[in-house]
Amino acid sequence: MARRATASLLLIVLLAAAATVSAAEDLTAPLLLPSASSRHPCLDNPPDMTDTGAEAGRAARDFHGLEAYLAGSSRARRAVILGSDYFGFQAPKLRKIADQVAALGYYVVVPDLLHGDPFKDGVSYEEWIKTHSPADAAEKVKPLIAALKKEGKTVGFGGYCWGSKVAVELAKTTEIQAVVISHPSRVTVDDMKEIKCPIEVLGGEFDVFSPPKLVHQFELALEQNKAIDHFVKIFPRVPHGFACRYNSSDPFAVETAEAARKDMVRWFSKHLKH
Repeated sequence: MARRATASLLLIVLLAAAATVSAAEDLTAPLLLPSASSRHPCLDNPPDMTDTGAEAGRAARDFHGLEAYLAGSSRARRAVILGSDYFGFQAPKLRKIADQVAALGYYVVVPDLLHGDPFKDGVSYEEWIKTHSPADAAEKVKPLIAALKKEGKTVGFGGYCWGSKVAVELAKTTEIQAVVISHPSRVTVDDMKEIKCPIEVLGGEFDVFSPPKLVHQFELALEQNKAIDHFVKIFPRVPHGFACRYNSSDPFAVETAEAARKDMVRWFSKHLKH
């Protein structure tokens, strides 16, 4: 009986060791992603720019140095900046999200971080991305953040796809109070190791550019920093772009996008406090 108990204990120890090794491999193993020379997943299903509808906000030609879409009351104590994907700040669904968040009492700013030059079909992605650095965009949005904070607002940043990398660059500083990234693009595990503010990561099960395996690696990296609050979620049966470039005729896609928006607002409600 003692011999059998000893064997069982040895098996438990071996399984625990294997799990530890597996977790380490998950965190460090390289993940093969689509190359820029192939059709980039972030460029699928471009937004219909003619589907504007009724916008509750207003456009500003110069909002602290940037063209922007503004929604909600400027007297609101909490501000949310939304960073667009590759298709820019004029995307109708992105502005609809801004209106919906503003209706909950936030001042929402959607700046043109692509400076009037969003990605368009027929353009070489490899050449375009050279002049559209998320790190540069993060630097250019800092004066806007500083102006909002000077007004006494707490400030969060919600990034979609390309805008997620902008959010992450800001999250490595003390400029921002909280960030949410949805179906991120160009974000790495090393980025997660430098995060300095609460972060929420929303991924999609069928996202081939930031697949669940990579999002899981993000989570493992974030878990090593006990001082930073984080939340990671994978939405089932949805592709890249599910939060801001969903199919309006698909009830499940609409429901998922609404759920992602609600998760984002809950995160900001939790962390954008005075």
